[in-house]
Amino acid sequence: MLTKRIIPCLDIKNGRTVKGVRFENIRDAGDPVELAKWYAEQGADELVFLDITATNEERKTFAELVRDIARHIDIPFTVGGGISAVADVEVLLMAGADKVSINSAAIRNPQLVEDLTLRFGSQCVTMAIDTKYTEATGWKVYARAGTVETEHATVDWARRVVDLGAGEILLTSMNNDGTKAGFALDITKAVSEAVSVPVIASGGAGTMQHFADAFQIAHADAALAASLFHFRELGIPDLKRFLKAEGIAVRV
Repeated sequence: MLTKRIIPCLDIKNGRTVKGVRFENIRDAGDPVELAKWYAEQGADELVFLDITATNEERKTFAELVRDIARHIDIPFTVGGGISAVADVEVLLMAGADKVSINSAAIRNPQLVEDLTLRFGSQCVTMAIDTKYTEATGWKVYARAGTVETEHATVDWARRVVDLGAGEILLTSMNNDGTKAGFALDITKAVSEAVSVPVIASGGAGTMQHFADAFQIAHADAALAASLFHFRELGIPDLKRFLKAEGIAVRV
């Protein structure tokens, strides 16, 4: 049985780790290098680094910070933010990233997903999908750090990018993000059942049971959290012991 993964996320702004609620009210959460080291020591399965303002500021990801973090960890490392070309990915992989996460650039140019897959392999390409539910539109995909609604229905978009070669989906519910009220189980389950690649549940983790629900109810392959880990409200070793006791396969 494949183990379920626990993934802390470093949202980076101006070189610092930050966290907000529903993509707003951003506050400082600490030094990203120190946090990365801490997570590797605590038994995190992977680490995600998202330069959350790179796209809107029309600049590239801070490769030097990526390099600094990579020097201090020995777990898989996914980097996203400001990626719009094959050359951007080459820079980040040279800096120490194992995978890249793309979002807005793929919405503008879906061919980028296929280009990256052909150049680096599908295992290197994670498609980040920021999604929001409204009664008027249902679950829709959002671009540019959640500021622009697109025409794409979430499940349809997930199927399309997997067909183009994406090897993993990082699915963040904007409705749940930072609320600690639990993951969006309905859309996570719908995407997990619609695609053949691993799905990472993101947005809303607040308790150990929320992680168990993401795995047992929504069939996610991994679960991502930020503030819950950053502010030491929940320890990764304790979480993994809980999940193991619940019969969920995790790497302890």
